[in-house]
Amino acid sequence: MKYAKWHLPPDRYFDPDPAQRRIAQELYEAVADLPLVCPHGHVDPSLFVDENATFGTPTELLIIPDHYVFRMLYSQGIPLEKLGIPCVDGGPVEQDHRRIWQIFAENFNLFRGTPSGIWLANELHGVFGIEEKLTGETAQAIYDQIADRLDTPEFRPRALFERFNIEVLCTTDAATDSLAHHQAIRDSGWKGDVRPTFRPDAVVNLLTEGWRENVDALSDVSGIDVHSYATFIQALRERRAFFKSLGARATDHDAQSAYTAELSLAEADAIFQRAMHGQVTPKDAHRFTAHMIMESARMAIEDGLVMQIHVGSVRNHNQPVFERFGRDRGCDVPGRSEFTHNLRPLLCKYGNDPRLTFIVFTLDESVFSRELAPLAGHYPAMRLGPPWWFHDSLNGIRRYFESVMETAGLQNTVGFNDDTRAFPSIPTRHDLWRRASANWIAGLVVRSIVDMDDAQEMILDTAYRLVKQAYRFE
Repeated sequence: MKYAKWHLPPDRYFDPDPAQRRIAQELYEAVADLPLVCPHGHVDPSLFVDENATFGTPTELLIIPDHYVFRMLYSQGIPLEKLGIPCVDGGPVEQDHRRIWQIFAENFNLFRGTPSGIWLANELHGVFGIEEKLTGETAQAIYDQIADRLDTPEFRPRALFERFNIEVLCTTDAATDSLAHHQAIRDSGWKGDVRPTFRPDAVVNLLTEGWRENVDALSDVSGIDVHSYATFIQALRERRAFFKSLGARATDHDAQSAYTAELSLAEADAIFQRAMHGQVTPKDAHRFTAHMIMESARMAIEDGLVMQIHVGSVRNHNQPVFERFGRDRGCDVPGRSEFTHNLRPLLCKYGNDPRLTFIVFTLDESVFSRELAPLAGHYPAMRLGPPWWFHDSLNGIRRYFESVMETAGLQNTVGFNDDTRAFPSIPTRHDLWRRASANWIAGLVVRSIVDMDDAQEMILDTAYRLVKQAYRFE
C-alpha cells in the first residue's frame, strides 16, 4: 500500500515573491552547512559519557521528554498517563511504548502549522530518513524504522552530535550539580565539545520547593558551610569558578519578573536567615531574587561568565497537573513583563561596563520594540536573546526581526540558540532560524535597504558569528 510522503522542498518557508525567494535561497545556501553553536539548552550530558549510549525507544526519544509534544496532545484531552509521563508519586502510567507511539501518530494532525510540526517533519525525514508521513496507519512501520536506526552505531548520541556538525553544545546545570557527567566526557577523550551552564535558581529563589535541602546540597558540593548570606555568596563564587574550570561560558537565571534592586548586606542577610528558619515571605523572596540578579551581574564582571536571564514564564499554571506530574509538564504560560523600570537599577550600575554581557530573553513579545530594543540599542552590556520557547517559530522569528532590528541593530542581538531537551531537533531548529533569517535579509535586499554584500555579511552573523562573539567562544 502506498502512503502519502513528506514534501519538504529546498526553498521552503521563503517569501512567495520570486525575487525575494531567489535571494533568500542564495543566502541560506551560503550558511546551511556551517557548524552549529548551541550556547543554551537542556540536553542531558549523560548521553555523551559513553560512546555506546543509546536514546532508548522512539517514544523515549521523541515523546516522553518533549513537553512541546505532550502539551498539544493533553490539550485535546489525552491524559498524560496514557503518554507515559511519570507521576510524582510513582503511580501507574502507560508502559507500552508502541501504544504511546500509536496515540501520537493518530493525533499527528494536531501539529499541522505549528513549529513542532515543522521540527518533527524535519526530524523524521531529515534525521531518520522516513519517507512516509506519520499517521495511524503508518505508525508501527515507522516506529520499527526508527527503532532499527537507533540500534545502529550511526545513531548513537555521539555519532549524531558529529553528524549534526555541532561545534559546541552547552547544557543547563544546577548550582549544586557535581558535573560528574561533564568530567567523564572530558576524561573519555572524545573530541565533542559539551560544556555546562551555571543555573542557581533552586538556591536563589527562596520559595523553590526543597529550598533548604538545596542550600544544604550547596554546602556539601562547595565545601563551604552555608549559614549566612556572606557564606552563601562565597559558595556561589566557588561553584561558578568550578563550572568555569569545566568550560562553562555562561550562567542562566529564570525569573517571572525582571525586577532588580540592591539590598544592603544587613537586609540581604536578614532575609536569608528568615528563609533558613522557614519564615520567608513572598515579599522577601521577590526582593532577594531582585538583589541576586544584581549580585550575579557583579560576579559576571568579576569572572567573565556571560549572564542570561529568561523572564516571563508563569510556571506550573495547571496546579493539578503540577501536583501529579511535577515541573516541566507543558503547563507554563507566558505572562506580561516590564523591563524599562525593572532593569534600571542593574543597568545603571553595571550596564555601562563592557566587561559584562547581559542577554535578556522574554516570553512577552509586546515589549520587544517598546522596551527591549531601545535598551539593548543603548547599554553596552545588554544584548537581546532570540525568540524563546513559544516564539521560536517561523512567525515568531519574523515578528522578532520586525520588532527589534530597526532600533537595536543586528549587532546587539546574539544569533540563535535552540533551548531544547529534544536532541534530534537541534539541527532542524537551527535550519528554521537560518531560513527565516535569510528570508528577512532577502526582504531588505529587494527593498534596497541593504545590498547583497551587506546581506552576505548579515546572514553569516545571524547564523554563526554573533553567537560565537556573544558567548565568548572565539
